[in-house]
Amino acid sequence: QVELVESGGRSVQAGGSLRLSCAGSERTRSLYVMAWFRQGPGKEREFVAAVFRKTLTKYYADSVAGRFTLDRDNAKNTVYLQMNSLKSEDTAVYYCAATDNSDYSRPGAYDVWGQGTQVTVSS
Repeated sequence: QVELVESGGRSVQAGGSLRLSCAGSERTRSLYVMAWFRQGPGKEREFVAAVFRKTLTKYYADSVAGRFTLDRDNAKNTVYLQMNSLKSEDTAVYYCAATDNSDYSRPGAYDVWGQGTQVTVSS
């Protein structure tokens, strides 16, 4: 059963914008943290952004802070990643994840993952 479904990935030119969405199943509704990670070609999976369900506190990787914005709609159990001023180094498969672990930036802390959506930024 797919618990997290990502959408919105596509090819875009550098400087452009994209909005990714991640819809969660009912089982994920109560999980403490929802986040985005990404994995570029030949790279390890890295943290992008996370939001805590109750407080809506958000955290961003330094590489995306000021360019990406994460929003969470608890009623829809959906998170959105607005990506602006995209760069070629943002090219990656973007994964949505959820967990009850507060160690929000560590991939190993997450036990629910989506299948990923490809973002390709061309210069």
